[in-house]
Amino acid sequence: MDILQAFNEFEVAALAAIEAASDGAALEKVRIEYLGQKSGRIRDLQKLVGQATPAEKPQVGKRFNDVRTVVAARLEARVEELKTAALKAAADFDVTLPGERPVIGRLHPITQVMNEFRELMGRFGFTVVDGPEIEDERHNFEALNIPEDHPARDPLDNFYVACASSLAGGPVLLRSQTSTVQIRTMEKTPPPVRIVSLGRVYRPDTIDATHSCMFHQMEGLLVDRRVTMAQLKTVLSQFARSFLGPEVEIRFRPSFFPFTEPSVEVDMKWGDSWMEIGGAGMVDPAVFAAVGYDPEEYTGFAFGLGIERFCMKHFGVDDIRRFYENDLRFLSQF
Repeated sequence: MDILQAFNEFEVAALAAIEAASDGAALEKVRIEYLGQKSGRIRDLQKLVGQATPAEKPQVGKRFNDVRTVVAARLEARVEELKTAALKAAADFDVTLPGERPVIGRLHPITQVMNEFRELMGRFGFTVVDGPEIEDERHNFEALNIPEDHPARDPLDNFYVACASSLAGGPVLLRSQTSTVQIRTMEKTPPPVRIVSLGRVYRPDTIDATHSCMFHQMEGLLVDRRVTMAQLKTVLSQFARSFLGPEVEIRFRPSFFPFTEPSVEVDMKWGDSWMEIGGAGMVDPAVFAAVGYDPEEYTGFAFGLGIERFCMKHFGVDDIRRFYENDLRFLSQF
């Protein structure tokens, strides 16, 4: 008889669900699903009883009552089993056992290096300053003696940003160098000035083992009377040796930057070759004129160092991309 088969299937499914319930909440869901007064599957079985013929009704009615009684009894028994198991687990718990040690985060290796840079430059008498990462063209280019037709201002070599402020006051971009902080500091601070600025900069470089489109720089500036190139080389050499150890090899190569004259590239020995770590030079008089300093009275030097490359050398990392892959197996080493 199809009706009796439906009763049998209901009983098997309900008992299996009761056994599978591992806690009180799961068991309550089973009770509602199978024996709930409003939407339980038992209501469907009641409808089948009404569909039986007069001759079938005694047998069908008895089977229906048996199934309901068996399922309800097993449900109550399972409730008691789960209560007993919970009490036993609580009694067996040893509060004197050590707990699980929480996983505590740590500073990213680049952040660690930046903190060390701040501390070292503080010993050299430099004050740490900061500035915005979204800049206007005056602070990012014009005041740094970078003319409008200079290749460094090519829109394809910068990340220009379209926003309400750009429509009102001219183009804005993600800063391509932390030298912008030097300009902002000199605009509101009379000499002497001795500052460093650390932060992110953005350039659409091709990403490889030593390049990234977002990286970190430490920019330094010293302005006073009778500042010389010898002082610049001394500061950079002593800084590199203080951070990387006395055995590190540093060299200076003649170069050109619009905002310094003369200018040098700074390299450090990397295995059997050299790796560029920054640029430096004596501040160009045009930069002083742009911020209202008298270039006949004051001189100064500026430098910009790539923090990631120092970090690579310091920790023995061979690829800059590892710092940004968020692989905890790599980051947990530092």
